[in-house]
Amino acid sequence: MTDFAAMIDSRALDIIISEYPVARDFFLNLNLPRLDASLTLADALEAASDEWLEEFGLTRSEIPDQLAQFLSSMTAAEIVRPISSLTILGGIDKDGNAENAELRVDAGTVISVVGPTGSGKSRLLGDIECLAQGDTPTRRTILIDGEAVSEEDRFRLGGGIVAQLSQNMNFVMDLTVAEFLEMHARSRAVAANPPAGAESLVGACFACANALAGEKFTPDTKVTQLSGGQSRALMIADCAYMSHSSIVLIDEIENAGVDRAESLALLTRSEKIVLISTHDPLLALSADKRVVIKNGGIYKILETSDEEKESLREIEKIDRLLGAARAALRGGERVTTSVSR
Repeated sequence: MTDFAAMIDSRALDIIISEYPVARDFFLNLNLPRLDASLTLADALEAASDEWLEEFGLTRSEIPDQLAQFLSSMTAAEIVRPISSLTILGGIDKDGNAENAELRVDAGTVISVVGPTGSGKSRLLGDIECLAQGDTPTRRTILIDGEAVSEEDRFRLGGGIVAQLSQNMNFVMDLTVAEFLEMHARSRAVAANPPAGAESLVGACFACANALAGEKFTPDTKVTQLSGGQSRALMIADCAYMSHSSIVLIDEIENAGVDRAESLALLTRSEKIVLISTHDPLLALSADKRVVIKNGGIYKILETSDEEKESLREIEKIDRLLGAARAALRGGERVTTSVSR
């Protein structure tokens, strides 16, 4: 047991929650009403039934360490400062050839990552997520605000400055959408308890998520009942409204059933650095630049040209036509030429 965990273990639950409001969410997931908040954590756990512990697959000795890790991660996330730039220094491709590439991405910029399936797009996102320092298979180096990241800062800051939305997202917490957003709002509060404006922030985030999702859901919907598209819409809105992460990595958002263009616009308005792996020409050309991956390496870095922006307008027209056709099909209507209106 760590020193922090030992300290927590010997303090009353109500004092822990008073000093660390986000601890309430940890205990809520463990069904806090069954614990006596006037007791120390150790005594409260000792009084808990073995059946209850078995229900959550925990032992009495594990819970203080898990709570300590949870509180430490929340504290670290709160002190992470926004970053202004991310720089990717090239490494090698699958054959060991040098990439000879350097890309700086400033806040509020969208970069698309394109290439055939299996070419290494997700590997590039993975290098950024772990703030690679020449120690991944690609040997790439990631700079934050132009500087290399020390080992200590790398593992302390990684989860605080980078948010990744993968193709498959599944919730395991038995919470409603409203409870999930309220929990995140409280965990991001720095000096307020309850956090000032949390209710309006939760409302705005929920409204945004519903606007992005193809199928609407309610605040009372369980997060475990959300579809893949609804889950992604919720997390995109959460990243924009609540997350302190300056870098957002998205893997193939076109498969999520969300409003793709508005999702990117929302994140860039929030001054995030956005990198998106995609096969979708609409998304690829909506980005400021695109990185072309070939044989595991950065093959080209292309800035979106004026001619491509003209092409994008035609692609958007086609996309609206396809969107109207999908809506007609989902609504049980006949698909006719009228969907183009």
